[in-house]
Amino acid sequence: MTTKDEPRPLRVLQLTDPHLMAKADGDLLGVNTRDSLQAVIEQVLEQHGRPDLILATGDIAQDGSVEAYQVFGESLKVFDCPSAWIGGNHDHAETLARVAGDYNANQRHLVRDGWQFVLLDSSVPGKVFGALADAELAFLADALAANPELPAMVCLHHHPVDIGSDWMAQIGLTNRDAFWQVIDRFPQVKLVLWGHIHQEFEQTRRHVQLLASPSTCIQFTSGSSDFAVEERPPGYRWFEFHDSGEFRSEVGRATAFQFQLDRNSTGY
Repeated sequence: MTTKDEPRPLRVLQLTDPHLMAKADGDLLGVNTRDSLQAVIEQVLEQHGRPDLILATGDIAQDGSVEAYQVFGESLKVFDCPSAWIGGNHDHAETLARVAGDYNANQRHLVRDGWQFVLLDSSVPGKVFGALADAELAFLADALAANPELPAMVCLHHHPVDIGSDWMAQIGLTNRDAFWQVIDRFPQVKLVLWGHIHQEFEQTRRHVQLLASPSTCIQFTSGSSDFAVEERPPGYRWFEFHDSGEFRSEVGRATAFQFQLDRNSTGY
C-alpha cells in the first residue's frame, strides 16, 4: 500500500483474449464475449478503480471485424486512460491496426513513470502459432537499447515458454530462442507478459518474471493434454509499478458473472 510520502505507483491493466464479434449476441463456447468483457471491466472498476494504462495482448476479435474492434475501443472509454493493442492469431492485423489508430491505441513502445513497455506482434497470418519476424526482433532490441536505464516489460500474444499443456505446445512462439537471445542482452527487462493461453501462469527465467493471464471470456484447463475448458470466471491482470523498478501483480476475476459453458467442444 502506498503511504502519504510515497508517489502513487503506475497502475496498468492487462486485458487479453476478449474474442469479440460483430454480432452483439456472438458467443464463444456458450459465453457471450461482450457480456464477459463488460463484467470484467465492472470488476476492475469496483476492485481497483481506473488504471493509468491498458495493455490489450491479442485476440481482441474472434472474427477480425471492424465492429468487434470498435466495441472494444468504446468499452475502454469508461477508464479514460491510454491503451495499447497488439494482435493475436484470431485478429485481422490490418483491421486491428486501423481501428487501434482511431483510438490512439497503436503505440508499441511506451515510456511511463520510470518504466518502459514494448509490445510485439507475434501473429502469423492464417496460423495459430506465433513467430516474431526479424523486423520485430530488431524493434525490440532498438527499443530496449534506447532506454537502458529504464526497467522494461515486454508484451506479446503467444507464449514463449513451455506451459505444460500438450495441445498448446505447437501453437506458442515458434522462434522463442531468437526472442530470448534479445531479452538476455538487456538486464533491464523485468517482465515478459502474454495472452493466448487463457489461464493464469507465473514462472521465473533468470532475472525475468514470466506472466500470462486469464481471458476476459473462456478459460482453458491448466496442464491439459487435449483441448479443454473449465468453468472459471473471466479475468484480467492488474499491475502497480514503482519508479524504483519494483512492481506487484495480481489476477482478478469477475466472480459474479453467470454463464453456461459448453464443455464438450473440441476447439474454439
